[in-house]
Amino acid sequence: MATSANKQSKTAPITAARPEPESGIEEAAPPPKKIRSLVKIVLALTLLLGGAGGGAWYFLQDQQPVAAKAGSAKVAKAANAKPDPSKPPLFVALEPFTVNLQHEDASSQYLQVGLALKVSDAGAVDAVKLHMPEIRNRILLLLSSKKASELATAEGKKTLSTELAREVLQPLAGSVPGKALDSVLFTSFVIQ
Repeated sequence: MATSANKQSKTAPITAARPEPESGIEEAAPPPKKIRSLVKIVLALTLLLGGAGGGAWYFLQDQQPVAAKAGSAKVAKAANAKPDPSKPPLFVALEPFTVNLQHEDASSQYLQVGLALKVSDAGAVDAVKLHMPEIRNRILLLLSSKKASELATAEGKKTLSTELAREVLQPLAGSVPGKALDSVLFTSFVIQ
């Protein structure tokens, strides 16, 4: 029996010194209310920071030109350059054009029009002068393809101005970076 008592006494202190698994877990875990409030605070901060970052991205993305996002800052500057208010506008006056219009009835009608090109810089002025024969040819062909009834209204003149700008830009496309031509302006317009 002595051996059994010794065994019990040896095992008794060992079992008594061990904490029970359930009581150890309960003491280490914080109360559920603290966890819930901590999770709410973390979620609120995450949403707040995410919203602030998203808002900053939204407002800053519109200020960057598309070409700059692609990595071409020089092209973006030239394409999106706003005219400097202290810089006077540059105009290139073209000699007047006189063309026969397309026949709508038995009589012939003529168009005499004076044009001025509003350009962005001195380089564009030089490019227009360099390509002047081709520009004049394109304008003459476009004007002679029109009918008097197409050009009589203000809307017809605006459409013609847009078409003229497209024709003038064709020869300038390779020689001037960015937007070379701001607008085509009529200095005189007579249909007879």
